[in-house]
Amino acid sequence: MARINLLPWREERRKQQQKEFFLAIAAAMGFAAMIMLLVHLYIADRIEYQQQRNRFLSSQIAILDRKIREIRDLEKKRDMLIAKMEIIQRLQSSRPEIVHLFDSLAKTVPNGVYLTKFRQANNKLHVFGVSQSNARVSAYMRNIEASPWMKNPRLKIIESKHPSKRGRQGHFSLQITQEHPTANGAGGDQS
Repeated sequence: MARINLLPWREERRKQQQKEFFLAIAAAMGFAAMIMLLVHLYIADRIEYQQQRNRFLSSQIAILDRKIREIRDLEKKRDMLIAKMEIIQRLQSSRPEIVHLFDSLAKTVPNGVYLTKFRQANNKLHVFGVSQSNARVSAYMRNIEASPWMKNPRLKIIESKHPSKRGRQGHFSLQITQEHPTANGAGGDQS
């Protein structure tokens, strides 16, 4: 019988299998590294894309913030203009009132009563004057109550002075509420 030594062949085959195994491991590692590189590049691309979107959104937000500030400024200017227009409208509508007020003051003053001074604050009038008697002040208050432009006379001060050339005189002070007849439904011009 012939004796064949198979050990070197087996040894070569084992070396070849080890070489193939290491090559397969190297190929798998290379493939895994390539996959990881591709995944990394994809994720980096997505991050860069999102950062571009964030920069774009930030720039658009800054533009919108500027526009919002401009709109707020314009709204403030509009509100100021509306307030000015309302004041002008009120002044335009109240312009004839002062004429009616002076006319009513002149018509309601009875003989023996002289007005020395008056002040207006909002719709309140403070009238100061001199009268020959307290009865004339009462008549003046009744005339005021009958006027469509003045209401609610309230006597603040009445002082009697010593007799003078015109008779017995007294100083008085009244507070009167100014009315607007059309606002209370009393009608238009009562002259």
